Amino acid sequence: MSTGRLQKEQLRVHIRWMIRRDMPEVLQTEQNSFDYAWTEEEFLRCLRQRNCIGMVAEQGERVVGFMIYELHKNKLHILNFAVHPEFRRLGIGRQMIAKLVGKLSSHRRTKITLAVRETNILAQVFYRDMSFKAVRLLRNYYEDSGEDAYLMQFCLGEDEGLDSEDLANRVAQYEES
Repeated sequence: MSTGRLQKEQLRVHIRWMIRRDMPEVLQTEQNSFDYAWTEEEFLRCLRQRNCIGMVAEQGERVVGFMIYELHKNKLHILNFAVHPEFRRLGIGRQMIAKLVGKLSSHRRTKITLAVRETNILAQVFYRDMSFKAVRLLRNYYEDSGEDAYLMQFCLGEDEGLDSEDLANRVAQYEES
């Protein structure tokens, strides 16, 4: 299959909990994705916390994406999220966000939040396409660079009444196009 053809197709992945043996592929994706990459120790320190969850997107036997998020009383907060560069623009990130939105409920956790670097325009556009909105500028948010971040938020049922089913339909429509 040519790379050009692969770019137009959507890749179905299996999304599951992250396990210890996923760490080498997660670290590879992290290092290939970010200038200021998390270390293995940072991943492990985060994942040892009771309210912190890791999930991966798996294609065959290969981990092609990951997400680390925290559970809070009224929201889910994404701490780290990346798709391996070779597998971007194939709908994997959309499937992972849809899975997370499916964990929201109208009477408990109703929103997803995250911080995205001010210079990470591609991520901002991706999250906007997934119905997130920039709600605040966080000055000097990143200790590693002093860079600002945008706090982005997805609210269940906000605007056009988008919920997990609507988002799943939006993902399906995107995959068909």
